[in-house]
Amino acid sequence: MRPVGSKYLLEEPLGRGATGTVWRARQRETAGAEAAVPGQPGETVAIKVLKEELANDADVVMRFLRERSVLLRLTHPNIVRTRDLVVEGDLLALVMDLVEGPDLHRYIRENGPLTPVAAALLTAQIADALAASHADGIVHRDLKPANVLVAEQDGRMHPMLTDFGIARLADSPGLTRTHEFVGTPAYVAPESAEGRPQTSAVDIYGAGILLYELVTGRPPFAGGTALEVLHRHLSEEPRRPSTVPGPLWTVIERCLSKDPDRRPSAENLARGLRVVAAGIGVHATPAQIEAAEGVGALLAPDPAPAPVPETPGAADPTQVLPSNAGQYDPNAATSVMPTSGAGGADPTTVMPPVPPGPDGPPRPEEPHPWQTQLRAARDRNEQTQVQYLDPSQDPLRRRPQRRPQPPQPPQQQYAPQPQHQPQQRPPQRPAQYAPPPPPQQYAPQPPQHHQPRHPQPQQPPQQAPRPPREPRQPRQRSANPMRIPGLGCLKGCLFTLVLLFVAGWLIWELTPLQDWIAQGKSYWQAIGDAVSTVTDWISQLGGDSGTPTPPSGTGQ
Repeated sequence: MRPVGSKYLLEEPLGRGATGTVWRARQRETAGAEAAVPGQPGETVAIKVLKEELANDADVVMRFLRERSVLLRLTHPNIVRTRDLVVEGDLLALVMDLVEGPDLHRYIRENGPLTPVAAALLTAQIADALAASHADGIVHRDLKPANVLVAEQDGRMHPMLTDFGIARLADSPGLTRTHEFVGTPAYVAPESAEGRPQTSAVDIYGAGILLYELVTGRPPFAGGTALEVLHRHLSEEPRRPSTVPGPLWTVIERCLSKDPDRRPSAENLARGLRVVAAGIGVHATPAQIEAAEGVGALLAPDPAPAPVPETPGAADPTQVLPSNAGQYDPNAATSVMPTSGAGGADPTTVMPPVPPGPDGPPRPEEPHPWQTQLRAARDRNEQTQVQYLDPSQDPLRRRPQRRPQPPQPPQQQYAPQPQHQPQQRPPQRPAQYAPPPPPQQYAPQPPQHHQPRHPQPQQPPQQAPRPPREPRQPRQRSANPMRIPGLGCLKGCLFTLVLLFVAGWLIWELTPLQDWIAQGKSYWQAIGDAVSTVTDWISQLGGDSGTPTPPSGTGQ
């Protein structure tokens, strides 16, 4: 367990949100006069500890202290009461009443959507809480089912709106620097998404989405990303489900209006929802049904909505004037800042003097050394360019090939020197590496009496430059990797037989040949007769060759 201040002790976490963690805590001793509810030792409370980035922000801490009286006096049966505020080092915490029960988000997921009558009555109680907060100048700005706790009183659902303290602190620049808007994308108003001035009408828009979700089980606008959800809030209109009665849809449609001036006030919203709940019930009278159908006349907008401060100190009644406020004249001429530097020029625009070179100062037409360095840096950056690469030159798309080497001059050979005379090296650099030439036979030379200082190399008379090696051409792969001998001839014969067969059929059908030869027989019958004739003839030849020839003469 962890102590918070000198009067509270944290026991176990209950939930974690975007701005802090809610703990179940126990009161160690009675709070002082600065707390709204002194409490008793051993009493169980809920404490929301803000995140460290908020506690380390000086703007949040100052607003936390300034808004102490506003947060502590905000009391309503449908608002979770803030009992005390704790500031201890880098820790900021709000002490609240502990509500035993789930939030609306969890309740809908476990029990399903509510009936239209129950949803209207539940939202009417939330609208009562908004009306009380708007009267004190507090705009929640993050109304959603997760911020509504459900308690049971006399067997009925009793909603209680929470996180009003966080909404009040969200007006500080400490949060506006890190978030484009305060709220959840699925429940944010269009003017909040666009960054326009916000009023208490943003809470009415959130109440309309909450009412839609209570009767359908899902919010009207959803998407894969937060940007897509915000775009649908700005450009799409909600579609009416078949389970929503007409009077209740009139209330939802008015609350979800893109124009904040057309949305009803929280007080008129609560009154209209109760009229609708009475008119759409099972035991509704004709007068109640008629009143519910005309609910649009009750949804009048708020003539003086509570504004949301946009700049630091906009909501503070005390404004600090500048020290020279008595000397400031708004109608005076525009003052000009004095110039500095030689000749009235700005020293930041004057190039530094050019250092003298070895041959004296540079000529005026030559570029400044700084300009040369800048041009060199720009040229280095421009050398890296993206250009098209030929696929044949791409090493990932072609097979590696051995490039032919250019012909190299043969190595210079030197005549062997006598053993008693040391061999001298030529002063020039050795030639490039090349395959060694075949050994040549040289005739021994007589010893030289006068050896020159730089002997001239002698070329061998019989050595010829070796021709360069031809590069190997890559073998073309055949579409048919298996090679069958005679396959090409067989294909040609089959193709010829097919052509002859088709040509014979065309001649047989298109000419009177069948009447001259086969007396009107079809092509297939003629072929069958021909095949039978050839078969009989071959069989006769075989029979004649197999019969023994009788001997000549007569046997006596």
